[in-house]
Amino acid sequence: MQSNNSKNTIPSFFTSVSRNFWDAAKLTEHPKGLLEQINTCNSVYHFTFPTRKGKGEYEVIQAWRVEHSHHKLPTKGGFRYADNVHADEVMAMAALMTYKCAVVSIPFGGAKGGVKINAANYSVEQLETITRRFTSELINKNFIGPGIDVPAPDYGTSAREMSWVADTYQAFHPGAVDAPACVTGKPLSQHGIQGRKEATGRGVYFACREACNIEEDMKALGLSPGLEGKTAVVQGLGNVGYHAAKYLYEDGVKLIGLIEIEGGLYNPDGMDLEDVMQYRRSKGSLKDYPGAKFIENPSDALEIECDILVPCALENQITHLNADKIKTKIIAEGANGPTTPDAENILTKKGVLIIPDIYCNAGGVVVSYFEWLKNLSHVRFGRLGRRFTESTNAQLLRAIEVTSGVKFSDEIIKQIARGPDEGDLVDSGLEDTMILAYRETHKMWTKHDKKITQRTAAFINSINKIAQSYLDLGIFP
Repeated sequence: MQSNNSKNTIPSFFTSVSRNFWDAAKLTEHPKGLLEQINTCNSVYHFTFPTRKGKGEYEVIQAWRVEHSHHKLPTKGGFRYADNVHADEVMAMAALMTYKCAVVSIPFGGAKGGVKINAANYSVEQLETITRRFTSELINKNFIGPGIDVPAPDYGTSAREMSWVADTYQAFHPGAVDAPACVTGKPLSQHGIQGRKEATGRGVYFACREACNIEEDMKALGLSPGLEGKTAVVQGLGNVGYHAAKYLYEDGVKLIGLIEIEGGLYNPDGMDLEDVMQYRRSKGSLKDYPGAKFIENPSDALEIECDILVPCALENQITHLNADKIKTKIIAEGANGPTTPDAENILTKKGVLIIPDIYCNAGGVVVSYFEWLKNLSHVRFGRLGRRFTESTNAQLLRAIEVTSGVKFSDEIIKQIARGPDEGDLVDSGLEDTMILAYRETHKMWTKHDKKITQRTAAFINSINKIAQSYLDLGIFP
């Protein structure tokens, strides 16, 4: 590992997460041994397996699964396919999952996985073989199961891969009725849940909305309350970035910057998200998009002046090397670890409000929790009560008609009396969770007179909850 003393050196991802942890831990009163236990990765599994690439040609694949904390079971976290995956990255993301789950009060420990491949270089058949072999390795080492460790999609993986994981697990556990709960993010047809695909981006939107609704904080930034009319730059147009941009745009935010791996777009008058997405799908790149200026270096596009910067790509995008050039008032961390601690120090001194990743991008794990509960209960949310709610609401409206003498149209009755379906309930649960978690973080931030960052405040709350779990287990009397 490179020394952090060099002014051009970016600390390792896990080092950055640990630094954030200890910055918060020193503001608590928990014993050092307990804090060290919380910070440490409990289990790190590195393994290799061969896969056939062609006729007589084989490749050895490297993979990792890290279970960071067993204070609550199962552990929870996605797995990614990326050719730059390494142990430190997976450990860091597993740790963030632990703290993230605690921040939003989800009863999971943190975990994460990674397979060192570029998914674009493999056929669907090869990816299925790799996914099933990866799953079988986890099964053999007891690193997967509804009450043990529950994976989910991440960078380079999707609902398709999760369906392969679930099918492989079920093949190894015939007759296990809870087997679908071994993984989340599955297709709806394979015991998935409505709202999971957009959950992380939707959560980023709720986080931005909550932060921008606090008048005192917006006044300190020189902004008016609410999202309406604010400008945003979104980095990453994958699942998370697209949905974050979509919901922000629908709530009146002007998208003046959109960034992908090949470069960025800038238009001070704003851009139509769907038009940009359609162009990129058809051309394979943002370059030469007619409605905006193209910026060759995607890192330079992070420096577009805006109200809200939403990094939804990979870690270490904002470092001490470019933090001085960042011209935004709010950073909403849709990615894991996009801002290094040194960069955060620089930005905080400039008065930038950073909505931290362990809260801001927690929407995915919140809805994964709902999917896990659905799989264990074996019933779709809303199935038992939807029709009863509709009937009760319709009777109430008819009673109002009789009392008031005002006749409602059938369309009005249909709209108001409508009972919630699974998507409605999931969205409501996600919104409520994100609201309560932000208020809890803000309360801790305010308790420290806002002299700490929101990240430190969120870590303090997270540490306190995890520490209490260990204390209640009697492990640290």
